[in-house]
Formats: sequence, structure tokens, C-alpha cells
Amino acid sequence: MGKNQEKSIELILNLISCCPQGVSMEEILGGVNPPIAKRTLQYYLLGLEKKGHLLAEGNARGRRYRIPLKPFGDFLTLSKIAKEIRESVAQPIGLRESVDYRRSFLDQYRPNETQYLPKSMQDKLLSMGKMDQERPAGTYAKQILHRLLIDLSWNSSRLEGNTYSLLDTEKLICSGQAAEGKGKKETQMILNHKAAIEFLVNSSENTEINRYTILNLHALLSDELLDDHSCGSLRKIPVAIQGSAYLPINIPQLVEECFEQILTTARAILNPFEQAFFLMVHLPYLQPFADVNKRVSRLAANIPFIRENLCPLSFVDVSEEIYIEGLLGVYEKNRVELFAEIFAWAYERSCTRYVAARERLGEPDPFRLRYRDLRKSFLAQIVRGQMEKQQAKNFVEEQAQNYVPKPDRQRFIDIVAGELLGLHEGNCARYGLCLNDYTLWRKRQ
Repeated sequence: MGKNQEKSIELILNLISCCPQGVSMEEILGGVNPPIAKRTLQYYLLGLEKKGHLLAEGNARGRRYRIPLKPFGDFLTLSKIAKEIRESVAQPIGLRESVDYRRSFLDQYRPNETQYLPKSMQDKLLSMGKMDQERPAGTYAKQILHRLLIDLSWNSSRLEGNTYSLLDTEKLICSGQAAEGKGKKETQMILNHKAAIEFLVNSSENTEINRYTILNLHALLSDELLDDHSCGSLRKIPVAIQGSAYLPINIPQLVEECFEQILTTARAILNPFEQAFFLMVHLPYLQPFADVNKRVSRLAANIPFIRENLCPLSFVDVSEEIYIEGLLGVYEKNRVELFAEIFAWAYERSCTRYVAARERLGEPDPFRLRYRDLRKSFLAQIVRGQMEKQQAKNFVEEQAQNYVPKPDRQRFIDIVAGELLGLHEGNCARYGLCLNDYTLWRKRQ
């Protein structure tokens, strides 16, 4: 292919890409400069169509060409309505109608009557996501906490444009080692996710969808990224959404009212998947915070999954582009179908990942689960108290006398001793310890 031909094809593709609804051959001929012959254009268009670079629709004079929308997964086929929503929000922003917040979108939702997710979809996701539903709340999330911290922190940050790699994220979470060449904000964003996920998992038995939980999620996710006054506080200033024709409400009293209504409605929803998706729809739609709204919604969506020992949602393989397109359908059309299909596909991908992780773990030891919090507490006290070997041994034995029944006592002491020996910079977060705690303690050993 010659340089002139390459340049002509590039001009053609650039022109067509500016018209998401398609463009006719005559419009292409009139828009390409320098001009090209009609027969040459026909040849180029046919070649681009065969290679999948163009999509041709219609016949004869009504035939139009457009750039096909990018796929976002190997396993998902969008429904007709989802495709229509996607094409609608793909138009240039100047062609999309400006819309304000519609309170009626929230008011019309009736818990356990309205269904954003079809019943068949709910049932399918439940069958895939079942893990340890008979065990105490949060059991499964605690089993895979290390993997969840890395996956959810990375994927949720990536959806915000964070450029950390998965490996860099793992190093940061496990050893506190920031990646070279990355900005402080990117590093802080991932560390904030880690803290917020630990907050949800470690308090899973008492975590509810209420004001305290959501405000504190925001405070943790926005720490050092927003000013102190904005962290964990509902906004009192107007906000705009880049790339969208949607304008959120800017009256603080209405923000407060709608925020409380969202939480009240969400708590009343019985199905965990519908509850999770409702939060993912309405928290970003309201934009209750000055920033970090989408991050809050993604972690809040995991509350019912953690509570009911279902597979968590970590947004594996979800592209930023399709995620935003799903939200734009909510923002500008109050249509949830595209976002619902993205949500379901993302959950299936997460299940595939964590079912494999669970199989590698095997069945959890009931004895270790029974004393998990106690073991974690003892190890944290030993490390933070800078106890040396004999001092730590005496401490565990004395505390076991008070808190562990005699038949379990020796096995409990042996397990704690083994965990203490196996403690290193890559697993200290499991015990609520930061790297500095561990490093100072290790130097005394």
C-alpha cells in the first residue's frame, strides 16, 4: 500500500468516525480532501468492510458506513436494546440532549417490585456466586482477602484511569512499594481502595447499607485526594460530569434527601444482586459527593456479596470505555439495560476467577475460622508491642488461658506460633498491620 493510499484511507476513517450514526458515500466524497475518484472510494470502502474496519448498512443510495463499536468481552452478546443505548450515547456530546437529574427515576423504584435485573439474570448470578452462605457473614471474603485486595483495588482504580499495572498494585499492597514513575495520586488511590475493602470485610458481620457505611467508604477512598472537609461529607457545591450531557442537581438539601432515599430503598431490596446493582446505578446518578462517586458505588455494591458470602465483584476485564457507556445510558436516558448486561457479565468473570481461587484454597478449617479474629488480634498485639520471642510465647499462653476453652487451647497456641514464624512483609496486611509495624518488630528479632 502506497503512502497516498494510506493517507486517503486514514482520512476516510477519520471522517466516518466523526459520524457515529453513519455517513453516505456521497458525503464521504464531499468531505475527503484532497478528493478521490468514486470508483477508488468504492474499492477502499469494500476493503475496509471486509477487514471489519467498517460496517455498511442499507442498500444502493441509502447505504451508510460507520465505525463498528468496539467489543468489550469475548463472551458477551449485547441485546438489541443495550446496543441501541450504546449507539445513542456514542454520539458526539453536541448531538446529545442536555438533561437534568430526574427525581422521578428514583421515586418510581419500588423495592422487590421494580426489577432492574430480570429474574432469570438474578437466578443465574446466584447459582454462580454461591460460596459459603451457611457460614458467618464475610467468611468467604476473608478467605480470599489477599486476592480481593489486589484485584478490586487494581480494577476499580483502572476504571478511573489509573495506570498502575496489576503487578505494581500487588507490590504496593503487599509490601508498600510504590511503582517508579507513577504519581502520588495514583499510588494513594490504590492504597485508599485497600483500606476501604478492609473496612468492609473486617466489619462484615455488622456492615449495613446506611449513612455511616457509605460516608466512611467515601472518606477512606478520598483520603488525601480531596480536602478534609469533603472527605466523608455530602457535597454542597455543583458538579459536572466530563463527557456527558447530564447535569446533576446542585441544591444541597435535595442531595441530602435523595441520598437518604437511596439508602432507605437499597436496604429494603431483598435480592443481593438487585441491591448491588441499584447502588451502582443511583449513587453515581445522584453524585452525592464532590468526587469519587463511582468508586464508592463499586465498593458499596460488594456489601451484599460480602455479607451473604457470595462471590465478590471485582470488575475483572471490564474496560473503562464500556463501563462509562453503561453509566451514560443511566445518566442521560435513565435506561439501565446496557449497564445491567455489563454488570452481569462482570460478575460472571469475577466468579470464574474466584471459584478457581477457592478450589486452590480447599475447604477452610472450621477451627481456624472459629478463632480467626482472636489469632489476628494476638499477632497484631505482639508485633505492635515489639515483643521478643519468649515474651510473645508467654503472652499467647496467658491470653489463651482467658479466651480459649481448654480442649482447644494447645492447638490454638501452636497455630499462633506457626503464624508468627510465617509472618512476612507480603502477608502482614492480613493481620491489620502496616509495613512499618512489621519492619520495626522484625528488627528486634
